[in-house]
Amino acid sequence: MSVVFGARIVTVASPPKSVPQRIAEELSVPERQVAAAVALLDGGATVPFVARYRKEATGGLDDAQLRTLEERLGYLRELDERREAVVASIREQGKLTDELLNQLMAAETKARLEDIYLPYKPKRRTKAQIAIEAGLEPLADALLADPGQEPASLAAGYVDTEKGVADATAALDGARSILIERFAEDADLIGGLRERMWEQGQLVAKVKDGQEQAGAKFADYFDFQEPFTSLPSHRILALFRGEKEEALELTLQPEEVPDEAPAGPTSYEREIARHFDISDQGRPADRWLADSVRLAWRTRVLVRLSVDVRLRLRQAAEDEAVRVFAANLRDLLLAAPAGSRPTMGLDPAYRTGVKVAVLDATGRVVATEAVYPHQPQNRWQESLATLARLVQEHQVELIAIGNGTASRETDKLAGDLVKGLPQANLTKVMVSEAGASVYSASSYASRELPDLDVSLRGAVSIARRLQDPLAELVKIDPKSIGVGQYQHDITETKLSRSLDAVVEDCVNAVGVDLNTASAPLLARVSGVSAGLAEGIVAHRDTNGAFRSRKALAAVPRLGPKAFEQCAGFLRVTGGDDPLDASAVHPEAYPVVRRISAVTNCEVQQLIGNTAVLRKLKPQEFVDDAFGLPTVTDILAELDKPGRDPRPAFRTAEFADGVEKVADLKPGMVLEGSVTNVAAFGAFVDVGVHQDGLVHVSAMSKQFVKDPREVVKPGDVVKVKVLDVDVARARISLTLRLDDEVTAGQESGDGQDAGGRGRGGGQPGRQRQSGGRQGGGGRQSGGRQGGGGQQSAPPDTALADALRRAGLGGSQPPRR
Repeated sequence: MSVVFGARIVTVASPPKSVPQRIAEELSVPERQVAAAVALLDGGATVPFVARYRKEATGGLDDAQLRTLEERLGYLRELDERREAVVASIREQGKLTDELLNQLMAAETKARLEDIYLPYKPKRRTKAQIAIEAGLEPLADALLADPGQEPASLAAGYVDTEKGVADATAALDGARSILIERFAEDADLIGGLRERMWEQGQLVAKVKDGQEQAGAKFADYFDFQEPFTSLPSHRILALFRGEKEEALELTLQPEEVPDEAPAGPTSYEREIARHFDISDQGRPADRWLADSVRLAWRTRVLVRLSVDVRLRLRQAAEDEAVRVFAANLRDLLLAAPAGSRPTMGLDPAYRTGVKVAVLDATGRVVATEAVYPHQPQNRWQESLATLARLVQEHQVELIAIGNGTASRETDKLAGDLVKGLPQANLTKVMVSEAGASVYSASSYASRELPDLDVSLRGAVSIARRLQDPLAELVKIDPKSIGVGQYQHDITETKLSRSLDAVVEDCVNAVGVDLNTASAPLLARVSGVSAGLAEGIVAHRDTNGAFRSRKALAAVPRLGPKAFEQCAGFLRVTGGDDPLDASAVHPEAYPVVRRISAVTNCEVQQLIGNTAVLRKLKPQEFVDDAFGLPTVTDILAELDKPGRDPRPAFRTAEFADGVEKVADLKPGMVLEGSVTNVAAFGAFVDVGVHQDGLVHVSAMSKQFVKDPREVVKPGDVVKVKVLDVDVARARISLTLRLDDEVTAGQESGDGQDAGGRGRGGGQPGRQRQSGGRQGGGGRQSGGRQGGGGQQSAPPDTALADALRRAGLGGSQPPRR
């Protein structure tokens, strides 16, 4: 058939597929659903809005499918834009033929498009171009077409000193340069060789001379090789980091090298020769052509394929690392909130003291202190008395302990406090403090907590993370939260785009209280920009709480389109319209009014009335504006309005007396909290400052392809200690509690360079970040670490403080 491309009518073998067609095939969904989603996204709709409120149009595509669609849409549009630029460039050169245009239009990837374009791509003058200008292309063509001719004799006719061809040898050198470039720029040949190298090649690593000690953290790769296709992402990134730090030397071998290298050309050279019908039949030019093939392979083709495969390895590794980071971030953001309860945040440290912040149930700071229970001050009893006073004065129920330096010692302090105040029903929880310092020094923190010193803001953030992790963590750059692997080795834009999408999806899945949400939280709501979020907060501060969603119309620059996108995700509790506290979109309120009329129930009586709602048939309320998916969602929301998708809050109980790696013994069964999940396994905090690794092979009796199938960050699990390497702070754990422990058992892959101690894979770095809050127990015992002092028994300074505060042991527990 004929199609119009630019100003030209071209006959093509088959019509080119549209972008929606290509995406529909990849997602295995009807094209109309993709086309509808594309139209909505192009119209300014966000993925959360389309996924939640436009199910009829998209056929119920979920947010994961829509994110994939959005990513592929961008890629394919970039591909089409590049295709047009390539066609225009070749047309300007006067070299665009119908056959070439057909090839360009059929290219389905950027790599294929660039392969086709390479011979026509403007570049610096090469030896081949200089030879062509000297009139040597006919010589190259003649020898390739008829190897029966004598090369030197034929070349003698092309000697031209004025064109720089001094003799027959120079002529042959020029002809060879032409053929080498031709071999190296043949799109079909290169594409096939690239896939062959990917399937058959392997990555080889060796330690650089003299780097054995400096690069010890990469010791697992000092003599290493593995096929490209079986390399997991974390290993690829570890190898590339080792190369970057000049500890390792990497080689990309196109195929497995036998013990004794065979004589003659490689299989790749033979493939190039076959492609151009070159063979050794004893003809005069056969040897010359074979040498040209060998030089093309070694100097051009192998170099290019190595670059391409290296890029492919990095892209595959980055894609997987981003996927892992995004999945862990999602779990962290959707962690169980402790809820609106008075909370004490403890930001541990040794010399500078433990920073204390007390928050009321709404997250407002009501008190701050600094106590010095650890070395060098060792004011343990005084610190306990101070904390006890704060608990009494502010009716504290939760204690959030940051998991950084001195966290285990501070956990002991909190444990003594819990034991000394049994009537207070305190619960202590170890909380990830990753990114807290980033928040503390941020401009937003300066505006939010202007009267607090930077050092105290971290304690506030730690406490708020326990009350509502989502609301607090959105204030921090997702990359600083530290639940990925090798995030510092990943392309910045790719990681940021993925993580921002995760934050947006999580915030909108939970919903946001319009009257309490911070500007950073509001800025993650569908359709709300950072500037608009500031405007909403400013309007709220000036005019008081919003009484309805409709009142958003009074916010400057919040127009109808923004309202459409954000209204369903914003909640107004106790406002003028009870539906404003639900996930029902204002545009669908008429459907609820009809349901109210049919059931003879006021809207307020209808909400949560399961007996009435479950008798209704959604089909009876479908109309031209609202289809069955929307009506079904409305009835489900009315049944359980404003339901939170996050799990119930619970904590892990750390074992008494287990405070450091040396306290661990093979065979111990402990409770811990999953802090991070990587491609090779999961890291678990068992309360010893260094997370242990449950390798993927120790997660289940069944084969586990993805560790996230078994656990997620924040899960509380029971694990058995398999092996402990105190010197290297490596802990090997298993979820299979009936596993036998054998002496010297290996810790497993993953705790290699970059795999130890989570938080982005910094080699050998002690844990500074974690996953969802977990860990922390209500009881704590054993010897106090760090300062060497003994915990004060409740009948000394703490008892005196309790009596002065009116919290004697005879008082009944607080409800």
